[in-house]
Amino acid sequence: MMPSENAVVALLQQLVQIPSPNPPGECRAIAEFCAAYLRQAGFVTTLAAPDERAWSVVAVLGDPAAEPALLLHAHIDTVPLGQNARWHFAPFAGTEADGRLYGLGSVDDKAPLAAMLATAARIAAQAERLQGRLVVVCAADEEVGGQLGTRWLVDQGLIPACSFVVVGEQTQNRAAIAHKGVLRAALHVEGRTAHATDPWRGRNAINGMAHLILELERYQREELERRHHPLLGPPSINVGVIKGGVSANVVADACTVWVDRRTLPGEDPQAVIAEVQALVARQQASDPERTYRADHFLVSNWFQADMNSPFLQRFIQVCADVTGTPAEPVGYLPGSDAKHLVSVARDGMVVFGPGTYEVAHATDEYVEVAELAATHAILVQFVEEILLRG
Repeated sequence: MMPSENAVVALLQQLVQIPSPNPPGECRAIAEFCAAYLRQAGFVTTLAAPDERAWSVVAVLGDPAAEPALLLHAHIDTVPLGQNARWHFAPFAGTEADGRLYGLGSVDDKAPLAAMLATAARIAAQAERLQGRLVVVCAADEEVGGQLGTRWLVDQGLIPACSFVVVGEQTQNRAAIAHKGVLRAALHVEGRTAHATDPWRGRNAINGMAHLILELERYQREELERRHHPLLGPPSINVGVIKGGVSANVVADACTVWVDRRTLPGEDPQAVIAEVQALVARQQASDPERTYRADHFLVSNWFQADMNSPFLQRFIQVCADVTGTPAEPVGYLPGSDAKHLVSVARDGMVVFGPGTYEVAHATDEYVEVAELAATHAILVQFVEEILLRG
């Protein structure tokens, strides 16, 4: 089974037509589709999940001890449809129009998934030439952190150690060697309630939070923007959600914000937590009539590849040869499951795929068909060079 480019597009359409939004994270149907496809191609497949929703697939072609071993990884869950999304194309149809394929998850992450599945089938059709091992992982749960998907698979020993790992994401077919991490936290202010006709009798928690948010802006401007990564730029902090008060005629006695602090490779998550706590402590010291605190810290780590990997150097060159872009690595600003795969990537890892994260998670999400074809061509050339005898 050696898919043509048209067959890769048709495969992507089939994947888009199997809804897998997360939440709720129900991935059994798409996992079973991927497992059946790979099993028919000749892979030994394992379907596994920590619960009844987050089903993933691990498939192996070749002797489990054979070397070298390449791992192709893509996630099978998508974000949900927006509450007010007004699509011009049916989000689960996989409509092809004007050189693009539209649909929820079409670029994030079912385009790299389709290219990887098709590449796997092409390699399996030449199994008599195989020198090594090809592993394909179709992972659930990435859109909400990967704890029940890739992280769980690694912890359970279900993903074997491999020479090199390709993680499918949206890099416009460039080889991305780094991405930011994420620190999430809840910041709270507690005040004292009172009647709004005489607000001085209370201590307004929303007002206190306003001062704390201004301190976060100063932190971004004066501290974070002075730090820099050559591929990722500066770290950042964003106030994404705010909740406080009960009524306009009542002085608010509680306010909470949830923040997103993007971390650069090399930043220690515990040091970043300490920075956030210090910001809160400074605001507390300046306002003893209210109570300030931070909690619910959640860490998702950054990723940075080792440029000395010969596999990575060859992958970068193949990307350049196929696309005509410079043979130079790039950064990938969002996170990925690469952070969970560091322990199984013995000699390097790359984040790679068609399209851009800027159209992911958006109304009328799409992938350029020509980019998808290039993704497939890059993967085929790289995997055949490494795993097939002359």
